[in-house]
Amino acid sequence: QVQLVESGGGLVQAGGSLTLSCTASVNTFSIRVMGWYRQAPGKQRELVATITNGITNYADSVKGRFTISRNTAKNMLYLQMKSLKPEDTAVYYCNAGTWPGYWGQGTQVTVSS
Repeated sequence: QVQLVESGGGLVQAGGSLTLSCTASVNTFSIRVMGWYRQAPGKQRELVATITNGITNYADSVKGRFTISRNTAKNMLYLQMKSLKPEDTAVYYCNAGTWPGYWGQGTQVTVSS
């Protein structure tokens, strides 16, 4: 069983930056794919970014603004978010493993205009 805990969310003004972190309870060396998803009020959960064997993939809406990375030695996953927009407001979830994989409880990101 893999437990994931997200942190780093908060309230930020439009144009600001935040970095989310996800801590895994197990060694993530053997976990091939990890990612970030988000869910805004009244909307379905959507992919933000994934990293698979070092290869990154981003939703079009965040390309050029968000960067996903992982530190396998520390069992950590990160999401650097820059130039934040009000439409980035959502609960952000960490995901690990083959779909559907394991999920964290989420961390709220609120971007004010």
